[in-house]
Order: sequence, then structure tokens, then C-alpha cells
Amino acid sequence: MNAPEIKHLNLFAGLEKSSIFALLKIFNLYVITIMIAKAIKVKALDNYSIFVWFSDGVQGSVDLNHLAHKGVFHEWDKNNLFTQVHVDNYGAIAWNDYIDICPDSIYLQLKGLTFEQWQQQNQKQYASNQ
Repeated sequence: MNAPEIKHLNLFAGLEKSSIFALLKIFNLYVITIMIAKAIKVKALDNYSIFVWFSDGVQGSVDLNHLAHKGVFHEWDKNNLFTQVHVDNYGAIAWNDYIDICPDSIYLQLKGLTFEQWQQQNQKQYASNQ
């Protein structure tokens, strides 16, 4: 039997990192958490590009043209949906309730890093919080 798909699970939305670790400690939970900067604002640009601002000051434009007209992203052309991009309540870069993109991948692309490179650069910070 397959587990049901969970679209979003963000129990800690809106909490500061120190608060999250305090809650985990209170409940004696030890988990590996990866917290890349939060997307705080996003704007649609021409030709399926977006401009994103992150909480740590990183900002820039990202070309999403490679996704246009594929799978669920074909919906971008209906009713100017692409122009309705926003940061949703879960922190995702979203267009509606079923089309969204993980902001972490956009952040890493703007920084020019792979996840492994980012993890290596931030290993000391997260090791101190374990």
C-alpha cells in the first residue's frame, strides 16, 4: 500500500530558527534540518522568468522557460497565471494551490551552488545546532 502524497508539510512556517531548535529540544526530537533563506518576494518577468528576493539579501532573476508548456506548467498560459506568482503561506514560489516550485532550488541556482556545495559551506553552522 502506498503512502498518501503530502503536498506541503511545514510545521515551523514563520518561526525563527532558534525557536524551532528550542521546540525540538523541548520535545526531545533530534532531526536533521536544512534551512536555506526564505523567499520573501517574487515578481513575474517576461519570457517565463521570475525575480526573487530572499531573506538573507540574495536576489536575482531565474529563467523558468524550460518548464513552460510541460506537465502542470502548461497552465501558466491560461488566464495570465504566470503573472500571478507569489510566495505562498508555506514559503513556496507558487502560482496557485497546485503549481509551485521549491524556493531552495531557486536560491541555490542564484548562488551558483549545488546542494552539496551549499551543505559543505554551511556544515559548521548546522553542526552547532545539533
